[in-house]
Amino acid sequence: MVGATEAAIQAGNVVRGTTSPNPPVGCALVDASGELIATGATSPAGGPHAEVNALREAGDRARGATAVVTLEPCNHTGRTGPCSHALTQAGVARVVYLTADPFEPAAGGAEHLRDRGVEVVFQPERVAALQPWLRSVRNNRPSVTLKFASTLDGFTAAVDGSSKWITGEKARELVHQDRATRDAIIVGTGTAIADNPSLTARYPDGSTRPVQPRRVVVGTRNVPEGNLTRLGFEQYATPEEALQALWETGGRDVLVEGGPALAASFLELDAVDAVQAYIAPALLGDGRGVLNRSIADTIAHARRFRTTCVRPVGNDVFLEMEKDVYGSR
Repeated sequence: MVGATEAAIQAGNVVRGTTSPNPPVGCALVDASGELIATGATSPAGGPHAEVNALREAGDRARGATAVVTLEPCNHTGRTGPCSHALTQAGVARVVYLTADPFEPAAGGAEHLRDRGVEVVFQPERVAALQPWLRSVRNNRPSVTLKFASTLDGFTAAVDGSSKWITGEKARELVHQDRATRDAIIVGTGTAIADNPSLTARYPDGSTRPVQPRRVVVGTRNVPEGNLTRLGFEQYATPEEALQALWETGGRDVLVEGGPALAASFLELDAVDAVQAYIAPALLGDGRGVLNRSIADTIAHARRFRTTCVRPVGNDVFLEMEKDVYGSR
């Protein structure tokens, strides 16, 4: 079943950034001998869910098969029908799901399947692609990841303001891969005015990737004409307004790439759910920090995160942390 689990997780990974407000779910169907029959993933909003796409690919071979799904099959009718019903109608004999559905209107799929004679197994596993959506459902706002690049001693720019480039090409390529999986990138007006960032997801040759995040600016200052206008952007006065507007329009997974003032504002709101830090093996001794002000007056009040990933990226180190680990109940 390890192969089917990996196939389901990979199917969900591929569609991350294209499914909101729905989660990027993956599904794999295997026959009695363990042979992979089909895989499916969540379509963009309004389209079929992962299970339905996998069942369509499998056709008649789905009868008697085992379905491995990264999220408990839904049991409600929205713009599409319940996946739990589709599985029973296709004659699937066994369902293994890796994450319980915390969204109350959709929950109950496992119970529906069991009531109809389908063997159901809950195999808890942390599915990285689902974590932002799970956090968003629990918090009723988009999941916020704070991203920054810094030197080993914690500076994002030198005393003279120079910051290009702190990290190497491999780290920058990973940033762009990650941008393509997000619903929005948020910066402050200071960054928008001073740096005129593109906030696009690009390939190493500079061409844009097929999936692009929304570009959001927070602050009340006017952004000069010509800045960020090539693809357009949204502007909101405060982080709270930005998160509310994004939530109401389907945003579930956002990246804060703004400067130290915006980072501090999101932390003060207790709205940072995860952190991505790209650490360069370099020392400055002074310069601009990750935050522009204190957010804790004693070590006991420091914002703590749980480390979920540490790995080298070229000559740099990538750290990923979460405020908490979700995915089971």
